[in-house]
Parts: sequence; structure tokens; C-alpha cells
Amino acid sequence: MAISRRAFGIGLVAASAAATGGYVYLREHPEIAGRFGEAKRLFGFAGGEKEGFLANARVKNTLERRFGLVIDGRRAGSVEMVRERALLDQKPQFLWPSSSVLVEVARSSGVKISRDQVIFNSPIVLYSWDRIADGLVKGGIAQPAGGPRYTVDLSKLLKAIIAGENWSAIGVADLFGRARVVCTDPNKSNSGFMFAGLAASLLSGDVVMPETLSRIDGDVATVFRRMGFKPPSSGKLFDDYVAGGAGAQPLIVGYENQLVEWVLQDAERWKRLEANAPAKPVILYPQPTVFSAHPLISVERQADDLIEALTSESLLEMAWEDHGFRGPLGTIGKARNALLQSRLLERIDAVLPMPDAPVMLALLDRLAA
Repeated sequence: MAISRRAFGIGLVAASAAATGGYVYLREHPEIAGRFGEAKRLFGFAGGEKEGFLANARVKNTLERRFGLVIDGRRAGSVEMVRERALLDQKPQFLWPSSSVLVEVARSSGVKISRDQVIFNSPIVLYSWDRIADGLVKGGIAQPAGGPRYTVDLSKLLKAIIAGENWSAIGVADLFGRARVVCTDPNKSNSGFMFAGLAASLLSGDVVMPETLSRIDGDVATVFRRMGFKPPSSGKLFDDYVAGGAGAQPLIVGYENQLVEWVLQDAERWKRLEANAPAKPVILYPQPTVFSAHPLISVERQADDLIEALTSESLLEMAWEDHGFRGPLGTIGKARNALLQSRLLERIDAVLPMPDAPVMLALLDRLAA
């Protein structure tokens, strides 16, 4: 039977509408789109602390099979990736730094942002060793928090460092020289960047503002000058801490999830270390601390789908279960691991906001001088 021209036209319009509707629906539902067609490849930069998450076979498999995404996430310092032209000129489709403040720094660097959203969180902590933490308790700077975890009066510790106190003066008898805490280079890496903001706010008595920065930036510079060499990434600093032990790396700044991830990577190695090492790793939670939020910045619109994927319940649970990243609002996941239960604080209520981006950029210039 011949088809009339009118019927043919109506059918063509209907097919076109169905195709357009299907395209729009799949675009808005990447979890369905991932089951059809070729996976979308996205290139961008991510902070080193997320390298293990992006390399996780479960994560990669879920991103590709469920969401149709293959991620080429290259390691870069969080501060570098939003400021350095050598990285931005590579035209990344997404940036994944480790602080919400860096979203504003990216905008000030001329990055056109399609969308940004915090994916997960990890508080800034100090890593030390049990005998050093016990000494800080005797010195009135730290307090036991049950098991191998402590809280620390960071303001008191910073003032002792600025005053040039020896370790023995703050309760740690068998370490050489002046007390110090080491973080990463704040002009390259986010953990050093956030520690600089936290130290500045504590020394100013509140969140540091443009008018109060000049009053305390010299003291912040003293804290950083006493550190000596500052590694360019939090992953490198944590590796140095584990390899160097209590004598070489008595007190460092890191993310809460770093020890979690290291323990989960090899539970037997962890048990051997806890049983035989002359000093045991411990976490000290600064009171107050700052939360490292990990915002994904979508530079091109097609990378918006990555935000939808990473905020799905399944991937957030993997981020907690395999890597120790807390979910939205600092919540912990459903998974319970006996190795970690006694090490992490379930709630962290003493949290300071980070200073505004212009204040942090001025502070970075002062620390680089």
C-alpha cells in the first residue's frame, strides 16, 4: 500500500520528535546513557589525594558501565591546577581541586565554569606517633580522644612554634631541636594552602580578613619558615611520614582519609606495623579544623555528567568504604571496618570556614616571598 505524502510527513516529524526527546532524556540521565553507545572520554586534573579513588577498579567500572564515562584524571596540585597557565592551556574538561575556595581562584584565573559541586569531604588533621602525642598530652597541648586518636589545641601549638620552643618544652623529651609541624607547599598543594588559612584564622582570633591579615602574616610566615622543605603534594608528604618514622617526621599535616586509604590498601601490612613498629601512627584532630571539600569544576558542559555520576549513592559509598572520604555535610558511609572504627571521630563539630579567596591569595604571596 502506497504511503501518502501527508502520512510520510507526519511520520517524519514524529520520528524526529522522538529522537530529540530521547537525546534530551539520555543527556539528563547519564546513568541510562551509559548503557548505550560508546563511552564519553573526559580529561582533567585532580589532586593527588584522589589518585587512588580514580584508579579504583570498582570506581572505573561503575563510571564506564553505568554512566558511560571514561576518566583521564591526571595528578596536579590543587592550587597549581587553577592558577598555572601551563596546565590550564592544556584545555582540561574538568578540574578537581580540594577546596571550595579554589573555585573562586579558578574564576579569577579566567576559567569559564559550566558547573561546580562539592563531591565529598575530608577534614585537615595532623599525623604523628603515639609517643609524641602522649608527650603533647603531658605538655597540655593535646588530649586523648579514645584509642589511637587525639584532639590538639592547634592555636597553643602554633604559638609554641612561633616562640621557638624546643620539643622538650612542650612535653616531647626525646626529639632534637625546635618544635615544628610540616605541611605541603601552600602555593602548590591544597593541604598546605588550607593549613595556612587555618593558622592565619587561629592567630587572628577569627576568620582572617583583609584588615587583620597584616597583623598576623609575619607569624604565619614564621611557622612555615620553621618547616624547612615542604613537599609539593600531600601524597608525597604522607609517604615521607610513613617511611621516615617518628624521628624524621614527628608531626605533619594531612587529610583524614590518607591513613584510612593506606590501611585499607593492605590490611595485613597495617597489622604488622601496629604489632612491631617502635612508634605507632596516630591522628590528631585540630580543635578547630577546616574541612577540605573536594569540588568538581566542570569546565566544559559535557563534563557536567561527571558531577551527576560522582554524587550517585554507589560512588559516594565507594569513596567512603575504600578511601575514607566523608560524604556531604561530613557524614560517614554505611560501611563499618573494625580497623578504622576506633581511629576516626564520627562527628567533627569544631570547624572554621576558610578565609575568602583574595585574603588567601595575599597570604600565599606573603609566604612565597
